[in-house]
Amino acid sequence: MILFLYGSLFDPEVWRRQTGALPRDPGEPARLSGWRRVGLRGSPDPTLRRGSTTPGLLRRVDRRVLRRLIRYEGPRYRLRRVVVATTRGNTVAWTWIAAGATDRPWKE
Repeated sequence: MILFLYGSLFDPEVWRRQTGALPRDPGEPARLSGWRRVGLRGSPDPTLRRGSTTPGLLRRVDRRVLRRLIRYEGPRYRLRRVVVATTRGNTVAWTWIAAGATDRPWKE
């Protein structure tokens, strides 16, 4: 599965803690049009809300890593199919979006 990452999982140390290993590759830069990264109500974490464009990173994961990341993201987040732009063109990916988006931009 290809994931579009836009928040804390950018950090290689967070990725390692949550998946059990450092990323095998640096990932591929991507942009998600029609969505903007904002704060999540009652949390320091981000989510997506309809809006402009969000920069992110594509990373391919296997089932084991996906299960670990689903546990990390928790029940507030749902995986959603999106189309992102890369230097090679548009690509289908999956990303986490949680209910409870605020209007405030998320700052890392």
